[in-house]
Amino acid sequence: MQAQKYEFNNSGQESYQERKEHLTNLKKMINDNRESLIKAIQADYGHRSYHETLIAEIIPVTDDITFNIKHLKKWMKPQSRKIDQVLYTGAKNKVIPQAVGVVGIITPWNFPLNLSFSVISAAFAAGNRAMVKMSENSIQLTRLLNQISPKYFSSDKLAFFEETGGVGIEFSKLPFDHLFFTGSGETGRKVMAAASVNLTPVSLELGGKSPAIIAPDFPMEKAVERIMYVKQFNAGQICVNVDYAFVPENKRNEFVSDAKAWVKKHCPDINSQDYTSIIDDTSFQRLLDTVEDAQNKGAEVINLSEQDPDSDSRKFPLMLIINPNEDAIISQRETFGPILMVNTYQDSEQVIDYVIQRDRPLAMYPFTNDKQLADFYIERLLSGGVCVNDALFHVAQHDMPFGGIGASGMGHYHGYEGFLTFSKLRPVFYRGRFSSMKYFMPPYTRLTDKALKFVAKLKS
Repeated sequence: MQAQKYEFNNSGQESYQERKEHLTNLKKMINDNRESLIKAIQADYGHRSYHETLIAEIIPVTDDITFNIKHLKKWMKPQSRKIDQVLYTGAKNKVIPQAVGVVGIITPWNFPLNLSFSVISAAFAAGNRAMVKMSENSIQLTRLLNQISPKYFSSDKLAFFEETGGVGIEFSKLPFDHLFFTGSGETGRKVMAAASVNLTPVSLELGGKSPAIIAPDFPMEKAVERIMYVKQFNAGQICVNVDYAFVPENKRNEFVSDAKAWVKKHCPDINSQDYTSIIDDTSFQRLLDTVEDAQNKGAEVINLSEQDPDSDSRKFPLMLIINPNEDAIISQRETFGPILMVNTYQDSEQVIDYVIQRDRPLAMYPFTNDKQLADFYIERLLSGGVCVNDALFHVAQHDMPFGGIGASGMGHYHGYEGFLTFSKLRPVFYRGRFSSMKYFMPPYTRLTDKALKFVAKLKS
C-alpha cells in the first residue's frame, strides 16, 4: 500500500494514453494466459465446466475491458456546469473526473476472474492503482496471477494477495481510498465496520434471495427452461441466481413436469464435464443439511435427476423444494446451490406481501407478456436489478450499472457507473477577470441593500 500510494501521489493523474495502455495490458494478460487461467479455476473448484468459465469469466471480462477502452476518452472529459449569472458573472464551473488513489478489492471464489478483473478494469479506467485480495478457495488462480501479473504490471500498479488465514481481516483495515467487496452479507458487515475506522468509502456487492415470478399468462415450458438453465449454471453458485420461484397454484404440477423434462434433456448426468462441482466440503454439506431440514419440516423435496449427491466429486443434482415452512433453512438463507425453492401463489398481491416483508433482493425476475403486470412488479418490489422474461443476463450488460440495494449491497459498477465509482468528480470554480461579487463586499451601503433585494427578488 505504501508503494502504491507513493507512486500515485508522485506521478499525478494518469493521462488517457496511460489508462488505455493499462487496460490494454489487462486484457492482454487474460488473453495470453487464457488456458492456464481456465485450468487454475478448474483446479480450485475440483471440477469447473470449461465452457462455463469461458461464458462467465473470460468472454465478459475481455468484453468489459474493450467497452471501457472504447468510451474512456468521453468519460474523462471535464464537464461544464452552469454558473449563477447574477452573483458570479464572468466565472466558469467545471467538474473534473479524477482518480481517487489506491483501490482495495476483495474477491469471492464463485467467479474469481470476472469479479476481480471487471472491478480492476473500472478502477484502471478511472486512473487508480489496485490491490486485490483473492478468496481462500481460489489458491491455484491466485498463485498463477502472482506469477504472471509482474509481466504486465509493476506491483505499485497492481498486486494480488493470497488468503492464508486472517489476510482478509487485515486487508480491510488498510486505509484504502476505496474498498470494493463482493461476498456474503455477514462478511460485508465486517468489512464495512473495519473500513469505517479509516472513513474508507465502500462498495458492497452482496447477495440474498432473488425471486422469479411466473405469471399465469407466460408459457410454463419457456419459463422453466430459462430458470433451470441459470439454476444449473456454475452449480447454482451465483449471487444473482434465482433463489426461489413463485408458480401459480394451479400450474404447480406443470412446473414440476417441465423441470424434470428439462433436466433429463440438458443435465442427465451430474458426472458430465459440463456439470460444475460445489466449491468445497463445507458448502456441499450445507446443501445436504438444507434438503434434510426441509424434509424434516414437511416440505416436498423433488430430486430432478436420477442421481444422488456425490460427496467425492461434490456434484449435487438439481432439486426442487415445494412450499417449505417459514422456519426452514431454505426459507431463511440464500441457497447458493442447485436447489430451487418453489412457492405457489394465487394472486399478485400475495407475491408482493411475501417479498416486501424480507430483505430487498439483488435481482428480481418477472415472467409475463403483460407489460402492465411487469411494470407493477418493478414499481412495487425494489431490487438491485431486474430481468423481464429471463434471469441473470442483466449482469452481462456493460452499459448498465450493476449493484444491490439494502441488504443486497450498495454502490454500482460496470461501464460508466464503474468509472464513476472509482473517480472523484471534482468541482472546480474559475473566477473570471471581472466579477460582480465586488459589488457585494463590505462595508455594505444602501446601494448594496437595493442590489441584494433585487437579486433576492429575481431568485424568489
